[in-house]
Amino acid sequence: MHHNFINGQWTPGVGTRPNVNPSDTRDVVGEFAQADAAQTAQAIAAARAAFPAWATGSIQARADALEKIAAELLARKDELGNLLAREEGKTLPEAVGEVVRAGMIFRFFAGEVVRQCGEHLPSVRPGITVDVTREPVGVVGIITPWNFPIAIPAWKIAPALAYGNCVVFKPAELVPGSAWALADIIARSGIPPGVFNLVMGPGRAVGQTLLESTDVNAISFTGSISTGQRVLATAGLRGAKVQLEMGGKNPLIVLADADLPQAVEVAVQGSYFSTGQRCTASSRLIVERSVLPAFVDGVKARLASLKVDDARAPGTDIGPVVDADQLAQDELYIALGQQEGCELAFGGQRVERSAPGFYLTPALLVGARADMRVAREEIFGPVACVIQADDYEHALHLANDSPFGLSAGICTTSLKHATHFKRHMQAGMVMVNVATAGVDYHVPFGGRKGSSVGPREQGRYAAEFFTTVKTAYTQS
Repeated sequence: MHHNFINGQWTPGVGTRPNVNPSDTRDVVGEFAQADAAQTAQAIAAARAAFPAWATGSIQARADALEKIAAELLARKDELGNLLAREEGKTLPEAVGEVVRAGMIFRFFAGEVVRQCGEHLPSVRPGITVDVTREPVGVVGIITPWNFPIAIPAWKIAPALAYGNCVVFKPAELVPGSAWALADIIARSGIPPGVFNLVMGPGRAVGQTLLESTDVNAISFTGSISTGQRVLATAGLRGAKVQLEMGGKNPLIVLADADLPQAVEVAVQGSYFSTGQRCTASSRLIVERSVLPAFVDGVKARLASLKVDDARAPGTDIGPVVDADQLAQDELYIALGQQEGCELAFGGQRVERSAPGFYLTPALLVGARADMRVAREEIFGPVACVIQADDYEHALHLANDSPFGLSAGICTTSLKHATHFKRHMQAGMVMVNVATAGVDYHVPFGGRKGSSVGPREQGRYAAEFFTTVKTAYTQS
C-alpha cells in the first residue's frame, strides 16, 4: 500500500485506487491511497506551519536537499524509468530520459538556491538606499497531469522548494506511482516535516480544496483547458497567484525548400512519439503545396516502420494510449476528421497484442482545413492532420490561426523565412528544423493565447512565479 505523505508522515487515505498498466491491463502496478478534503486541509496546515522556518532558514540546507534528490533520481534512472513506462505507457528509453530530466532539474535548482540575487540601488532622494529582493510566495499547491508524471512535478516542485516555499502536491490519478516514488525520495532528502506534502486523490476533493483554501498562496497547474479555467476562476478570484499550462494545437510548417527527409523525421518525432501525448506535439502539419505529396508519402513510410507494442518491450517505438477514455477520444477525433472530409492516409486502428492494452496505430489525416475541429481542438494522442499551404505567408497565417500558442516549428533551408517565422509566429516556443516536442530544462517553458496563464516555468524564469519582489528603503 502506498500512502500519502503529510507533515513528514506516511498517512493512509480514506480509500485506495489501483494503478493499471496500459500496456497490460491485467497488471496492477499498486494500490495508492486516496485523500479527501479533510486530509488535504491537514497537508495545507502542515505546509503553512513549516513555512516561516523553511523560508528564512539555511540556503545551504535547501541546496543540499535538492542536490540529494537529484543524485538519487539519476542513480535510479533505470528503475524509475521502468516504473514510469509501466504506469504511463511511454517507451522505456523515453521514460528513462524523463527521469534523467527530472534529476537535472533538481540539480539545476540546487544551484539556483545559492545564486539568488537582488539589487542595491541609490534612491533619487539623498541619504536613502534601496534594496530590491525576492522572497518566497508561501504555500504552493502543485497539480500535475499524467503525461509526464515525474518531469512536470520536478519542474514545479524543485523551484518551489529552492526559493523557500512549502508544497502540497496533487498528482494525476492515472499515474500515482511516479509521484509516490518522487515523494519518497524528497521525504528522505532532509527537508523538515511539512515543507513537502503528497496528497493523492480526485480533483473534486483534493484539487478543489487546494483551490479554495486561503492558506494556499499560489497554484501551479498543468492539464486540460476546462480544468485550468476552473483553477483560474476559483483560485484567481480569491487573489492567489496562478500559473496555468493548458496545452496546444501546435503547427509544424514544411516549406518547399525544406530538407524533406529531415522534415519527415521532425514531423514524426514531434507528432507521434510519446504516443502523441505531449502538449507540445505537432498536431497540425502545414505543408507547402508543391511538396505535399512527397511529404505525405515520406511520413506514411516512416510510420509504417514504427513498432507499436508494450512500452517496456525492446524495439517498441510507440507505446499504448494511457487509458480507455483517451483511446476512445482519439478514435472519436479520427472518425470526426473523416466525417469533416479528411482522408485517413495511415493508421488509426486498434492493435491487438499478446496482452490486453490500449494500442492504436499512429493516424495521419490528409486534406484538413483550418476550420475543421481536428485542426482546432487538442486531441492528445497519436493523431496529426495535414493542411495544404500555398506559400510561406499562407502557411504562417494558418499556423497563427489558432486559439493556442504553445509550441510551433518550421522546416526550411531559408534563413529569411526562419528568421521571419521566429519573430512573427505567435507561440511561446518556436523551433527551426527541430521537433516541436522536446525542450531543455534550463530555459523557459510556456505559451501564449489559450495555452498559458502566468509566468513561465523552468530555468531562471521560474523565480517570477515562485517568488515575490520586495523593495526596501533605508535612511542612512
